[in-house]
Amino acid sequence: MALRYLLDTNVVSELTKPQPNAGVLRALARGEAACAISAPTLEELVFGCRCLPQGARQTWLLRWLEGLPSQLPVLPFDEAAAFWLGSERARLAKAGRPLPRTDGEIAAVAKTNGLTLVTRNTQDFVGWDGLVVENWHS
Repeated sequence: MALRYLLDTNVVSELTKPQPNAGVLRALARGEAACAISAPTLEELVFGCRCLPQGARQTWLLRWLEGLPSQLPVLPFDEAAAFWLGSERARLAKAGRPLPRTDGEIAAVAKTNGLTLVTRNTQDFVGWDGLVVENWHS
C-alpha cells in the first residue's frame, strides 16, 4: 500500500495516552499501513521522552519509541524538503508570518513526499503552499 499520510508529533504521542482520542484510533485503523512519520517527529518524541523524569513511564516510552520505526516508516528531511522549506519560510516571513523550524521540517517532508499532514494543530499550517492537512482528533 502506498503512503498517504504523515503523522505529526501530536498524533503519534496520542497513541501513548491511557485513553487515546477515538477519532485518531478510528482513522489509524482504516489506514495505518498508509502512514509514516518524519525524522523531525521522531526527534521531537525522543527529546520529550528524555526530558521526563527517570522512571517506569520514561522506560516504557523509550521502549515504545525504539519499536516505532518498525511500525511506521520514518521519512528523512532531505534536499527536496530543505529547498521547499527555505522557499516557504522566506515567502511567509515576507508576509509577516515567521514559522517554527520543526513544524516547517515536518510540513516539508509531507509536501515533498506528496502526503497529507495529519495534525491536531491545523492552524499552525495554514497558508503553506500546496500542503494538505487533516485533523483526526475530531
